[in-house]
Amino acid sequence: MAEAADLPVIRQISSRLVYENAWLSVREDGIERPDGSHGIYGVIDRPDFAVVIAAERGGFHLVDQYRYPLLGRYWEFPQGCFPGRRDGDALELAHRELAEETGLRAGSMVPLGRLAAWHGASGQMCTVFLATDLVQGEPEREHEEQDMRHRWCSRAEFEALIRSGGIRDNTTVSAYMLLRLHEEEGGGTRCLE
Repeated sequence: MAEAADLPVIRQISSRLVYENAWLSVREDGIERPDGSHGIYGVIDRPDFAVVIAAERGGFHLVDQYRYPLLGRYWEFPQGCFPGRRDGDALELAHRELAEETGLRAGSMVPLGRLAAWHGASGQMCTVFLATDLVQGEPEREHEEQDMRHRWCSRAEFEALIRSGGIRDNTTVSAYMLLRLHEEEGGGTRCLE
């Protein structure tokens, strides 16, 4: 298998901002392909985000809200980025998002890995954390999260939600795979045993 550094690359030759708001910006880059031909590439710039698997009693805490592009409500792990498109410490962000969306505070937050959120259109990455030693408090949701709901579900119910389409968030499903690999490597948690 060839190393990434050995492969031809697409070179940016120009860039223009097409749109921006408080959450993202969209740019159109003029590119040159490895064969010398030119084209365009649309890129969505968003700050990195954190995903939190809040685990206890053999299950997970999930949130749901209406997802306008999908025209429906779906369950997912708590997740988000800092407001105003700013960057920051992933661990701080994980604690913030968990408390904001669920009211939970975690005594332990273990990083499980980093994932590319939408690598065909964005360089946005997410860091996945396993949160345990949970203490319930009050959520402090952002205005956009006013319809958010929070619930705990068993692992079996979680997997059934994936199969039935009640969970459609690719980040949640990918984060769960990182958790499964963590457990297989002997990194199990007291709450899941």
